[in-house]
Amino acid sequence: MHPVTLRLAGQSYTVDQLRQAPATAATLALSENERATLDFCRQWLSDEADFIVNTSGSTGTPKPIRLTRAQMTASARRTGATLNLRAGQQALVCLPTRYIAGRMMLVRGFVLGLDMTIVEPAGDPFATLPPTAHFDFTALIPLQLQTLLAGLSYYHAILNRMQAILIGGGPVSPALMAQLQTISAPIYHTYGMTETVSHIALRQLNGPQASTAFRPLLGVQLGVDERNCLNICGVRITFAKQ
Repeated sequence: MHPVTLRLAGQSYTVDQLRQAPATAATLALSENERATLDFCRQWLSDEADFIVNTSGSTGTPKPIRLTRAQMTASARRTGATLNLRAGQQALVCLPTRYIAGRMMLVRGFVLGLDMTIVEPAGDPFATLPPTAHFDFTALIPLQLQTLLAGLSYYHAILNRMQAILIGGGPVSPALMAQLQTISAPIYHTYGMTETVSHIALRQLNGPQASTAFRPLLGVQLGVDERNCLNICGVRITFAKQ
């Protein structure tokens, strides 16, 4: 497995350093998101079996739910297999890591062996990046992608160098759909929620493989019960080691 490196607040951390850094995070000049990131890294690298994650509140009052390490690992491996992510690639984490979308970016980094760069979850996640920045993988919300498409000229180059871009957390408007056709890197709309440990299905929005239908990730089975309610089942599968 590739030795993961995490870059945050101008500093690079190895896995061994991440195990120690959160103990002093409260005394460092870090943002709330940066402290939450280091805290979760410590928990994950301590081999904790269960994690509490708050739902987004999009359909009601946010509530804490318990997810297991096995569930989060399986989700990360499904995404890695679907998008052909490989150890040693670069991931940009620009969503809040206290919620499932950002937190699962961290899990994917550790499980798949991706190097991670953490930036503040802002409307323009490229604002602090140099024009030569290279990333293979990221996850965005529609507002962020819309901002990037209307941003500096080199933003398109950063996006086009990526192998896969996830977009979720809200609907993709017809205007945004038209704009993102200028990007050659594959952009995938996600379907999922905190309770399903982030996305369980994707649909490509651009390029020759664009589709109006979501396709379940490897090992995810979908069905409808007698109440006409959606059933989602994750089948245990074996993944090749990175």
